[in-house]
Amino acid sequence: MLNGDFFKKDDVVGVAQDLLGEILITNFQDRLTAGIITETEAYHQSEKACHAFNARRTKRTEWLFHDGGRAYVYLCYGIHHLFNITTGREGDAAAVLIRAIEPVQGLETMLERRKQEKIQPKLTSGPGVLTQALGISVKYTGVLLEKTSGIWIEEGTMAKSKKKVIASTRIGVDYAEEDALLPWRFYLGDSKWVSKL
Repeated sequence: MLNGDFFKKDDVVGVAQDLLGEILITNFQDRLTAGIITETEAYHQSEKACHAFNARRTKRTEWLFHDGGRAYVYLCYGIHHLFNITTGREGDAAAVLIRAIEPVQGLETMLERRKQEKIQPKLTSGPGVLTQALGISVKYTGVLLEKTSGIWIEEGTMAKSKKKVIASTRIGVDYAEEDALLPWRFYLGDSKWVSKL
């Protein structure tokens, strides 16, 4: 299991890249699901796409200011639960959004939760659908990523040197003006399990 030191690094962009190839796991009501992280986005309070831009503290953003290794889950459009992982040190708001995974365990549970009949990229490629497949919702905001919380990350088998990491601009952040141009979205270039633009 990846420990707190992995997430407490000050470089949120580096953590977003390092998470590619690692395994995101949930275990709720003895239903284990897991997938290889294939796509991420980085966010930091210094740029306008971040909910905590300019160190803005609200009830929703407060968890972003905690030290790295906690879940930050928020509701998008009143429908989609988006799963982020806080990074860095206490007081510096930063997080990595997990945008897509490749399912590797608990496929039947994922299909049931997503009301799908076959394994295909649309099952878990996209931040709103992967949380549905894994059973993650806003009620898990603030939990530490460890087995006792039901959400954790384990080291994948993909060697760092083998990862073909592609960088691009983030999706859906046009409102962030010049910060929308930051190349802070990362994905595995040889994976079909990546969200569509």
